Amino acid sequence: MDVLSLTKQEFHKRLSSHVECIYGKENTEDIVNRILDVFVDLQPADLNVEADFVNQAWNESDIYLITYGNSFFYDSQKPLHVLYQFLMKYMKGVVSTVHILPFFPYSSDDGFAVTDYKQVNPELGDWNDINRIAQQFDLMADLVINHISSKSDWFQQFLNNKKPGSEYFIEADHTDDIAKVVRPRASELIQTVESPLGQKKVWCTFSADQVDLDFSNPDLFLEFISILRFYMEQGVRTIRLDAVAFLWKQLGTSCINLSQTHEIVKVLRLIIERYFSRALFITETNIPNIENLKYFGNSNEAHIIYNFSLPPLLLNAMWAGNSDYLVRWSMSLPPAPLGCTYLNFTASHDGIGLRPAEGMLSDSEIDSLVSGMRDFGGEVTSRAISDSGERPYEINITWMSAMQGTSAGKDGYQIERFLCSQIVMLGLEGIPAFYIHSLLAGENDYEKLAATNHKRSINRGQWDLEEVDSILSDYTSNSCKVFYELRRLIKVRSKQAAFHPNATQYTLHLGQSVFGFWRQSVNRDQSIFAIHNITNASQEISLANINLICTDTWIDLIAWDTIDLTGGVLVLKPYQCVWITNKA
Repeated sequence: MDVLSLTKQEFHKRLSSHVECIYGKENTEDIVNRILDVFVDLQPADLNVEADFVNQAWNESDIYLITYGNSFFYDSQKPLHVLYQFLMKYMKGVVSTVHILPFFPYSSDDGFAVTDYKQVNPELGDWNDINRIAQQFDLMADLVINHISSKSDWFQQFLNNKKPGSEYFIEADHTDDIAKVVRPRASELIQTVESPLGQKKVWCTFSADQVDLDFSNPDLFLEFISILRFYMEQGVRTIRLDAVAFLWKQLGTSCINLSQTHEIVKVLRLIIERYFSRALFITETNIPNIENLKYFGNSNEAHIIYNFSLPPLLLNAMWAGNSDYLVRWSMSLPPAPLGCTYLNFTASHDGIGLRPAEGMLSDSEIDSLVSGMRDFGGEVTSRAISDSGERPYEINITWMSAMQGTSAGKDGYQIERFLCSQIVMLGLEGIPAFYIHSLLAGENDYEKLAATNHKRSINRGQWDLEEVDSILSDYTSNSCKVFYELRRLIKVRSKQAAFHPNATQYTLHLGQSVFGFWRQSVNRDQSIFAIHNITNASQEISLANINLICTDTWIDLIAWDTIDLTGGVLVLKPYQCVWITNKA
């Protein structure tokens, strides 16, 4: 039953069932009443508006752009103001949603060690700048929910044994049963901190400056529900739950993807759908695919989940010239449940995560890929594993730099290979998302890497807006070639019903050198055969393997040319892609 169709009593009952799973029956009624008090002055969202939204939450024209608030600078202007100028000049009518990575005051990790959830970093701008962008684009913002900065007021209160912060953090010791805890980093899980009251030992999943919060305390959960409402009222449409998989801690377990975490996501979705029409949740869960898929729940957790397996598998396919793993993954990926979809991407601000490829690529294949990306100038971040060893966790490299060559070495097909990879991403079931450095074909930023000594900085460079204008008017530059071709492809894609995020998808079997899939629109009036040569050699494909109906006229949307069916063979040049459709 739709959340808005629930009576007040039914909604209360459903909310209570989830809260009870988190905090126990004896505490449920009090916690539920406190949650409802956060929204006591609001009426449930309009049922008719919400019904329209459920049917039109996304379509083939939806494209996400991922950027930092300070990706662009110009003169002495605030970066968010400069970002707005870039978006209005180059992205209006091209992307639908802008994901501004954490724009709050912070102490480290380029924004992910938040000191104040309700303020905009004054170095970037203010809420007026955020609101202005939200008026022109759908806005996605991070709720950095697992941890907070050690410089935050809450943690300073903890150090001084003052409420509320004194009860918001997890104290633990190396003697506790933490052997099974899954780690995304190689740093120490338990960090010792000095306080006026002596030493304390706190849980830090990501770094000593990012201290994990204790969600076993319902008071903390209520704080975040209040923050969530605040974001909605600031014009945020999509909330990205950062690092949410690590949220709940229980000694003796892996402390990842625990049932209480899933119940917390269910509560958040339930209350937001009740009070804010058009709101969406996306879970940032950089974990193996089978666990990632569970964050759809029963269509009652995330509206959208990242397709985290796509970047490492696509990178491996382009590097090895072999589509086998992509084909297996594509065949095993279930259609998103009703009211849900995937977010497809190749590059992100973090790099190319390798955990989602575990169970698909072997350790030796991952090691080979890592070695190859190091040869292309990339860095590698490792994570700790339970036997005190380390394994590669992510490759830190821009996607453009990763496309310099193959396992045979560098070659002259960097742009063609790069565009081929992006065309694959554009056609897959789900919503495509471009990191700003991919859209502008950014190369590894060694200057920023040297300045910060932080491996992820290689993929977090900043652009002078005046320089961007110059580059994008220089038709000989790689950035110009890539940017305008991607814009063209996005606009072509946005008109194809078969590329609706929830349109049917079937994987084609066309040999190791080619990756292909078939998409069909929801009303079945358009089919698209998306076929990609992932090698630096020409490939011949038998049209019989695609099963085109000879009585129809078939058009390649990318080249905008009719497909000749008389020869029975489709020849693709190195890295050439086609979108073959019967209805343009």
